[in-house]
Amino acid sequence: MTSRSFKATARTSSEARAVARTQTLIKGQDGIGTVRRTTLPGGLRIVTETLPSVRSATFGIWAHVGSRDETPALNGATHYLEHLLFKGTDKRSALDISAAVDAVGGEMNAFTAKEYTCYYARVLDTDLPLAIDVVCDMLTGSLIREEDVDVERGAILEEIAMTEDDAGDCVHDLFAHTMFGDNALGRPVLGTVDTVNALTADRIRRFYKKHYDPTHLVVAAAGNIDHATVVRQVRAAFEKSGALRDNGAQPIAPREGSRTIRTAGRVELVGRKTEQAHVILGMPGLARTDDRRWAMSVLNTALGGGMSSRLFQEVREKRGLAYSVYSYTSGFADCGLFGVYAGCRPSQVHDVLKICRDELDQVAANGLSDDEVNRAIGQLKGGTVLGLEDTGALMNRIGKSELCWGDHMSVDDMLARITAVTPDEVRSVARDILGQRPSLSVIGPLKDKQAARLNDAVA
Repeated sequence: MTSRSFKATARTSSEARAVARTQTLIKGQDGIGTVRRTTLPGGLRIVTETLPSVRSATFGIWAHVGSRDETPALNGATHYLEHLLFKGTDKRSALDISAAVDAVGGEMNAFTAKEYTCYYARVLDTDLPLAIDVVCDMLTGSLIREEDVDVERGAILEEIAMTEDDAGDCVHDLFAHTMFGDNALGRPVLGTVDTVNALTADRIRRFYKKHYDPTHLVVAAAGNIDHATVVRQVRAAFEKSGALRDNGAQPIAPREGSRTIRTAGRVELVGRKTEQAHVILGMPGLARTDDRRWAMSVLNTALGGGMSSRLFQEVREKRGLAYSVYSYTSGFADCGLFGVYAGCRPSQVHDVLKICRDELDQVAANGLSDDEVNRAIGQLKGGTVLGLEDTGALMNRIGKSELCWGDHMSVDDMLARITAVTPDEVRSVARDILGQRPSLSVIGPLKDKQAARLNDAVA
């Protein structure tokens, strides 16, 4: 099924601005898996995927704002705001918000990333109207009171402290800083103790008004749902709050990003008294819109995506040098990262790094075998389908697709793209990505002589 972009739905007359526009983006079989989009006057987009065979539904609202949109002084504001939207509206207190969803056995949460934020609730299909009402109320009617900002500041500082205590998590923030330096992509999503302490209710309110306009939002719902009913209920909730107006506004286009500085050969070490040393060796990757991302996914899977991967076999199975070792990719609007993570005893750091660097260099020079490529393709296809077998995953897929790409691809099309990856394409992207000089981030209790040798891994 050919994907379609919202760019093709631009209004052509003043009369069209008064009418909600609905498209079928992916036509499922017998209605199953059908994806539809409605764009309301005022620029709010609503996308749904229908799955009549389940008894649940997941409703989410995606905001086109992440930590990348923060100035240095506002670092952490997006995540802070995520917390505050749960603290109450004119209609509901914080307890009312949580109790409403708890009372029907549902679950509600949110997450903040570098380039977007998402709020969602998963409930029984019969309770979807409640989820829509609660989440829409949170997004459009948050009070952001001074006292709530002060209370939640303590919770966020505890969250930062919890992350700092988990070196295996913290090293990923360190790697982002190693690669991107002191710009928005290199700063932590949570912010720092200093920036969080400096944020005021007034600054957060201004941030909220700027980034939570309906043109910056995508509503996504998946499960045993009816598209027209979801549209009607969402429209009523937004119009009741006064957030939706027929002002001719267009939905914001997918983020294009700007030129992001990426470094090579840089080493950052944070000394910490931990039982393990946590390391990430990596280099610039691909933007999420790069056509080579399919081949990159196959390469990443074969290198460190499972128990049969090269890194797992060489580092853990053959030598027992680490319990956890894997590779990963992160794609942003204009750039990306490829990294290899391992947690090991401090005395084994240099052995682990040498093995990982040798494997990356070997694959960059010689590529993967056809058997490795075919196995990785099969693993990716199976993981793709199995990972979409709940309504939360479906909601995430369509919401992120609409916000980040502006178009949608059916599961069959995704599987076809993965299947079409050739060994030559994987070898080409391996040369381009793995042939770059890597950078290194380490957290652990390394001694001076060990630390001095870290540069060997990126030489």
